[in-house]
Amino acid sequence: MGSWLLNEGPKWLILVVWLTIDVVIFTLAFIRFDKNPEFELLRLFTGSALAFARASAASLNYQCMLILLPVCRNLISFLRGSCKCCKRNVTRQFDKNLTFHKCVAYAICFHTVVHVAAHCFNFELFILGHDSPDVNNTALLSALSSLRDRTLEDGTKNETFINPIISGTTEGSLELWKFISGVTGAVITLCLIVMVSSATEVIRRSYFEVFWFTHHLFVIFFIGLVLHGIEGIVRSQTNEPVCKEFKKWGQANCPQPQFGTLGANTWKWVVGPVAIYIIERLIRIIRNFQKVTITKVIKRPSNVIELQMKKEGFRSQPGQYVFLKCPQISWLEWHPFTLTSSPDEDHVTVHIRCAGDWTRALATACTEGVGDGVQQASKLPSIAIDGPFGTAAEDIFRYQVDVMVAAGIGVTPFASVLKHIWYKYCDPSHEMKLRKVYFYWICPDPMAFEWIQDLLQSLEVQMAEQGKTGFLIYNIYLTRGWDKDQAAHVALRHEEEHDPITGLQQKTYFGRPNWDQVFASLAQEHTGTSVGVFFCGPKVLSNTLHTMCNKYSSADPTGAATRFFYNKENF
Repeated sequence: MGSWLLNEGPKWLILVVWLTIDVVIFTLAFIRFDKNPEFELLRLFTGSALAFARASAASLNYQCMLILLPVCRNLISFLRGSCKCCKRNVTRQFDKNLTFHKCVAYAICFHTVVHVAAHCFNFELFILGHDSPDVNNTALLSALSSLRDRTLEDGTKNETFINPIISGTTEGSLELWKFISGVTGAVITLCLIVMVSSATEVIRRSYFEVFWFTHHLFVIFFIGLVLHGIEGIVRSQTNEPVCKEFKKWGQANCPQPQFGTLGANTWKWVVGPVAIYIIERLIRIIRNFQKVTITKVIKRPSNVIELQMKKEGFRSQPGQYVFLKCPQISWLEWHPFTLTSSPDEDHVTVHIRCAGDWTRALATACTEGVGDGVQQASKLPSIAIDGPFGTAAEDIFRYQVDVMVAAGIGVTPFASVLKHIWYKYCDPSHEMKLRKVYFYWICPDPMAFEWIQDLLQSLEVQMAEQGKTGFLIYNIYLTRGWDKDQAAHVALRHEEEHDPITGLQQKTYFGRPNWDQVFASLAQEHTGTSVGVFFCGPKVLSNTLHTMCNKYSSADPTGAATRFFYNKENF
């Protein structure tokens, strides 16, 4: 149980608190509309459907207040930087901002279904109120339904309106379009359906532009959300007492009921987050006009290009990511890329795999008319940079041992991380807690990322020159692109000083790591140590590593056991 709490406890605590608040808000609103005397006459029409509609609306206000905050990247980066002095388990929760965003979205979908279904019942029940089948209240409901707003002789408004439906012979589907709440409700529900369906993993990976553009329907969603309750369809009785003997209305002890609107309250919930998001967008606009110079473009094998850029005042941390925009391709689209340059370097570098329309267009614009190799800055497209934004890799120096695992193109953030760690390790003026680094790279074709091999070779040479060869232990696993004959050929050359595939001193493994053996060995070798496990790659492997961290960790208060803290790159 203790080992589970290390990686899972804080996450589940946040989720429990979030859901508890939602349940409390729903319950309090439900009790109010289901029990309070001010809604007693209204409940004669709707029954408990009113309470379900209003309780779900209250929860929707709460969830819509939260939905924008996790995607305010500058806010998340600021909070992460402000919490550097906090415990690791606190800062690690900021890496799950997108997961929390999805959870809130699912909650919005759930409460939307409840809200829409309840109001569908309400409309039908309001129509039936003109000729109610409830024999005990038929006359009263008919009398209440006939009440209409009118202006008195002194010019004041006699608000006797409670049933929004004027005629009992109308259709509920037609009445929907007569009210602002009906039109806005239909619009925001449609926007929600489109946004959620286009945010599925299949759409995001295969048609990112579809996801990107449809997700901006959130602007219409929030406008409709704020306007949704402005008409005040749901009304409460404003005078006392509640008198159900409509034949005695007007007498001293039975005044004619008066009703007032509840007012639009949603704006109070969302005005703060919307303001924060507007500031976020203004920062992006400002960065859009800041000058960025592409100093070098390098064509790498397997459709990868390396962009080296300079931007005045740009400061980053290892493993962070940026969003790039190329106006020549699109004025609207921003795409995320991990920085592969170290904060200690005087330029900004990203490696881009040309796997989509936008990335292919960028590669064409940067390398058109040039063969393989290096293109110096000349007639290159203009680029805008938004960021940098924080990731889990910022916590690399908070552990005694780091274990970095990369799969395929997921190796890019560790290029920056490894270079920065080595710079700091060789700096005698810099004291750091980190004592050892393990790097595992699982790749389908190492030739596709030969720039990482160049980096590892450079680190090998520098570690050998300074007598620090034990600081970095790396393992490369080749998962495909070879057959038995090639493996046999490599085995014959196993005794050579350098690996025949990568040219590195460390030999390449064929297949995939046995993670049980890897973590068991790490746990045994680093007893009583805090080990930070950092991963970038596909979800399947992420789940495996997460499980291994929980399996081989221990929260032994005596400090006699190894503790693995799982960190995943998210952007």
